[in-house]
Amino acid sequence: MTDSSDRDARHKTRMERKKAVVDAAIAAATDKRGVVLVNTGNGKGKSSAAFGVLARAIGHGFQCGVVQFVKGRSDTGEEAFFRRQPEVSWHVMGDGFTWDTQDRSADIASAKAGWEQARAFLRDPSIGLVVLDELNIVLKYAYLDVAEVIADIAARPAHQHVVVTGRGAPDALLEAADTVTDMGVVKHAFKAGIAAQAGVEF
Repeated sequence: MTDSSDRDARHKTRMERKKAVVDAAIAAATDKRGVVLVNTGNGKGKSSAAFGVLARAIGHGFQCGVVQFVKGRSDTGEEAFFRRQPEVSWHVMGDGFTWDTQDRSADIASAKAGWEQARAFLRDPSIGLVVLDELNIVLKYAYLDVAEVIADIAARPAHQHVVVTGRGAPDALLEAADTVTDMGVVKHAFKAGIAAQAGVEF
């Protein structure tokens, strides 16, 4: 047997074993219900990943709700795109990043108003996906009560999916979530003095 054919045979054997493991895992995953996904960590892409899920949900015909906490700008590419989609109800409920606002009372009021909108989505059985963008930030700063937020998410319609983004997700939310992704920083253009640019950062 040549080196090439031997390598091919070993690869085929490995893939057969892998397929058996994957097929068994798929067969065992029979529960179907709404899931909670949390994207956290200091790396870039937490919100972008959530909006990828949003696009996927629209493709499957879901009605979707988006609430953006902290963020106050309405000139982002994602908002411009998703507001054109009839399946999406989009709400920018923040006043800007905390180092810009420098007003804890106003930030808390905005967070509470945002949560009322989020709660309306979480109680609406016609909404298949809810994106709570930067919610982790307001929980980190204790603008909202973590236990109350988790209780509202847990009480949502059984089929409804929720994506929560932002750095510093609290441990209680991580525990309550079904899927958690911690995005780490390897390298970021901003550190090299490259400004945030339309189409990449906003």
